[in-house]
Amino acid sequence: MKKVTKLIGVSFLCLGIMTACQSKAPEASAPKSSSSQVTVTDAANRTLSFKQQPKKVASLSSGDMDIIHALGGEIVGRPTTKAPVSSPELQKATEIGNPHSPSFEKIAAVKPDVLIANSGFERHIPTLEKQGIQVYIAKSSSVEGIHKSIEDYGVLLGKQDEAKKWTTQIADKLQALQKEQPAKKAKALLVYGAPGSYMVALPSSLSGDLLSKVGGENIASAFPVSKEMPGYAQLSTERIVQSNPDVVYLITHEDPTSVQKAFEAEMKKNSAWNNLSAVKNGKIVVLPSHLFGSNPGTKILESLDFLKDSLAKVTSS
Repeated sequence: MKKVTKLIGVSFLCLGIMTACQSKAPEASAPKSSSSQVTVTDAANRTLSFKQQPKKVASLSSGDMDIIHALGGEIVGRPTTKAPVSSPELQKATEIGNPHSPSFEKIAAVKPDVLIANSGFERHIPTLEKQGIQVYIAKSSSVEGIHKSIEDYGVLLGKQDEAKKWTTQIADKLQALQKEQPAKKAKALLVYGAPGSYMVALPSSLSGDLLSKVGGENIASAFPVSKEMPGYAQLSTERIVQSNPDVVYLITHEDPTSVQKAFEAEMKKNSAWNNLSAVKNGKIVVLPSHLFGSNPGTKILESLDFLKDSLAKVTSS
């Protein structure tokens, strides 16, 4: 009889514990008032806080717009650009200007929860903050910078899982490239610009970082940095001839064919160019503008593959 009494007591005790646990469960899982707040630190080391996850996004960069779209975010404002917009959803978004000439009126009209802009846009932030628009400053001058943007946008939009898929692919690609570094590094010159105005891309630029990642040697690594365009330098024929690149890459937003013809005409004006290995061997390559003209967004993986394959052709010939 005592055993039965003890058994009943234990049963009621267990039942009491289970009931207590069940009654506390909803309290533990209930979201706190601050749980929906989102906080990120942008490339300008500014901390942005949102009471809830932003839904409507405007972007002055095609690459950042691509990332937001890939993560499943809503783009209400897109950059004004000559480049075609492939997605019908993105075509519906309002054009809001570009980083050099933003339309504050149109940005305000689309009422974004957050505007994405690049380094150098900081001076415009107070104007937008007066209108209640928060600005996230992105830095896309390196693969790591794009990687960080993807992570941050995942947090902002509550799309961490989608962001993780992309950042994992990028990390895996970089790891594979580290293991596949070429035995012989091709010497490359990265020329950015349009007819009549050319600059040389340094290792601190995005194209320079991509070149480094795939095992190329940037002959302009010691060129003095331009004050007007950080990450780039003035084109110095003397320095280029001394370095004698194996390949010359042209980066442009303009028509690739016309840019190549114009650059080749420019080289003919100075006979010293004709002695370059790249010119003798016909190694003047116009890089696809959607992969190298600016931040390519999620297409950064294609950019790395393209440059890697191109350098392989240079060293094998």
